[in-house]
Amino acid sequence: MYIERLELKDFRNYDSIEMNFSSKINVFIGENAQGKTNLMESLYVLSMAKSHRTSNDKELIRWEADYGKIKGDIQKKYGHLPLELILSKKGKKAKVNHLEQTRLSDYIGQLNVVMFAPEDLYLVKGSPQVRRRFLDMEIGQISPIYLHDLLHFQKIMKQRNHILKQHQGKTMLNDVMFDVYTEQYIDAAIKVIQKRFHFMQLLQQWAEPIHFGISRGLEKLRISYNSSTGVQPEWTANEMKNHLERKIAGSQNRELYRGVSLIGPHRDDLQFFVNDYDVQTYGSQGQQRTTALSLKLAEIELIKQEVGESPVLLLDDVLSELDDYRQSHLLNTIQGDVQTFVTTTSVEGIAHETIQQAELFHVEQGAIVDQ
Repeated sequence: MYIERLELKDFRNYDSIEMNFSSKINVFIGENAQGKTNLMESLYVLSMAKSHRTSNDKELIRWEADYGKIKGDIQKKYGHLPLELILSKKGKKAKVNHLEQTRLSDYIGQLNVVMFAPEDLYLVKGSPQVRRRFLDMEIGQISPIYLHDLLHFQKIMKQRNHILKQHQGKTMLNDVMFDVYTEQYIDAAIKVIQKRFHFMQLLQQWAEPIHFGISRGLEKLRISYNSSTGVQPEWTANEMKNHLERKIAGSQNRELYRGVSLIGPHRDDLQFFVNDYDVQTYGSQGQQRTTALSLKLAEIELIKQEVGESPVLLLDDVLSELDDYRQSHLLNTIQGDVQTFVTTTSVEGIAHETIQQAELFHVEQGAIVDQ
């Protein structure tokens, strides 16, 4: 799949702009704070209906405007698909083929993207929250059901936490509704955990050989999903349920003391091992970056396998963060197969032929200018 055309209205620092893209490589060139990353962000929002930079949609609307709009014409293997997002202070509307979608989960997945930005280099050594967000966003692209299950889990957890907060500090909790919420909470948690386990198995299959290639055959990558619940991937749903019931019952005093749910997928994490050493703790910066790059390249292959088409790749100011070898490996991988968008202040330091053949867009103060 690829993006043929983009139209922005009152998005970030863009008043109004229309752009047509190459199905191969597109490069946004410009000085800092001119709007390159805003363009990249608009493509991400068009895909995911949310930003990778902020959780506040109001920040996406141009200053003093009432609403912002992103429209994209997508070419997929079965034909042309128009997408549209309208962002307002009251919320957002999403349209697929000019038809408004009642649920955002029905919109997400129409356009698949893989974003690689400098902050993704911190995927390995950043907080568990960063890695959980990575999991949720990527699984959501290929499985709309996962998004529904995740939102359902979060809703029940909020209700359960409300009762825990009301009884915080007590040593006993005798509440019928709390018992009902706990049972629903466990069932919802199992669905989320099972889908994460399945995704991690797929990601491992793709990331391990990619990492082996980038490291010139010297390193073997292993990804582990660390469940705070202690459940194991080979367990049945019934075995998971029995385990979670015992685990949560045993932690009720601690939950009452804290006033929050302490056992569940909202506290899980990923762990990366290179040659059986924990990369987060013992890996060099180069190993951490190779691991992050391997994950992103694995995402491309995984999405291609699951949806039958290559996703769109967004490289936001990341080439300058990679050394020549990793940069070349990345560009060789995407050459001719994946529509790619790149932001950079200059292409002079990038000698790769892929960039030399790219469509160039010069960005200046929220506009595309001729050079």
